[in-house]
Amino acid sequence: MFINFQALGCRLNEAELETWANQFMQLGHQVTTESEEADVVVFNSCAVTAQADRKSRQQIGRLQRSNPKARLVVTGCHASLNPDTVKEYLGVDLVVDNQRKDKLVDQTLAYLGDLADFNPLFEPAVGESPNALLLRGRQRGFIKIQDGCRYRCTYCIVTIARGAERSRSEAEILAEINLLHRQGVQEVALTGVHVGGYGGDIGSSLYRLLNEILEHTDIPRIRLASVEPWDLPDHFFSLFLNPRLMPHMHLPIQSGSNSVLRRMARRCKTIEFAALVEKAREAIPLFNVTTDLITGFPGESEQEWRQTMDFVARTGFGHIHIFPFSARAGTKAAGLPNQIEGAVKKARSRELHVLAAELKQGELLRHVGSRAEVLWEQQINAELGQWIGYTPHYHKICSTNSRIGASSISEVCIDSVSHDGSMLVNKGIQPQVSLTDIGQANA
Repeated sequence: MFINFQALGCRLNEAELETWANQFMQLGHQVTTESEEADVVVFNSCAVTAQADRKSRQQIGRLQRSNPKARLVVTGCHASLNPDTVKEYLGVDLVVDNQRKDKLVDQTLAYLGDLADFNPLFEPAVGESPNALLLRGRQRGFIKIQDGCRYRCTYCIVTIARGAERSRSEAEILAEINLLHRQGVQEVALTGVHVGGYGGDIGSSLYRLLNEILEHTDIPRIRLASVEPWDLPDHFFSLFLNPRLMPHMHLPIQSGSNSVLRRMARRCKTIEFAALVEKAREAIPLFNVTTDLITGFPGESEQEWRQTMDFVARTGFGHIHIFPFSARAGTKAAGLPNQIEGAVKKARSRELHVLAAELKQGELLRHVGSRAEVLWEQQINAELGQWIGYTPHYHKICSTNSRIGASSISEVCIDSVSHDGSMLVNKGIQPQVSLTDIGQANA
């Protein structure tokens, strides 16, 4: 049968989709990128904000309307927090709770097997399956290393939706990375709900896991998804001396005011965060730090907001994800006094967006004139031969180059920053030799 996969929200949701897609394909089923062609649509929903809840509901409606004959399987945080409601949504056939996600493929097939009127477009095939990630047009593999979180930040609904921490074994993670590499994937990103807490329940750690990956895999590029800043030991950034570990980390600070951080129940003060960033940049020049920030958290005074803006300006970030505070039922922050008006939250968000754009442009300008090994991900204009890729520092770059191909790694010159300040530019005047081709030629 043909199966389509959809996701909203975090990289962890995407990592789970990749796992299910490969499991279905190993059983002989086929992945399609078009929901209209599918016998089954699997949707991994999100609930990180009220807007994400709304988008999840809207996406369920769109999927049902685009292909009312398909069987619709819904999972993820929105479905786990509202299982009875989601079951009543028009077109939803099966709801899979987050706690049972590891059995989603088995549950889906069992459900379909019980339906007398289910007639897939083709029977499962026998033989070796290609990589589902590349078939879906993605070039970077997301590896789920753990799920759940032990902490309870006062604004966060995800820890409630995802439950207790559960780490995957090192051997299972290594095997998945090596399989992806054999199938042509050149880069993986380690993801989870509480990535820095990896191994606490199985006698390991994120530091140990990264050492194992560097020693027992050959995949050229390894990234880390979001990591809480309080989880990293003093010697952590020595790992980045290995060029296979990309010089970028997403360290969510959420506020630049210590008093706001206390109300959020965050475990990091601004002085500790600044020291961590300094260690990273001392170990690896131009180390790119990106972050998350919430505007208009309950009780956020003008003085606290100015502290945040000053902290952001002093620290400098390559990119900032900005979220106006969203009160989530079931979290402590939803009941805190002095909730901030929507207009104030939006105004602060706009102000921060302006500063973030200035900081990003400054970060990109520091790379102009240098060379970088780029993983090319998507062709955006076939006629002009324009491609989009990412540098090791996780900066988007555009190039016009006839030698570029999807999932290849090439060294190019960084010639300029785009007019809108959002990405780097390689003019692509001279053909570059693919580092992937060099490695294959020397093998």
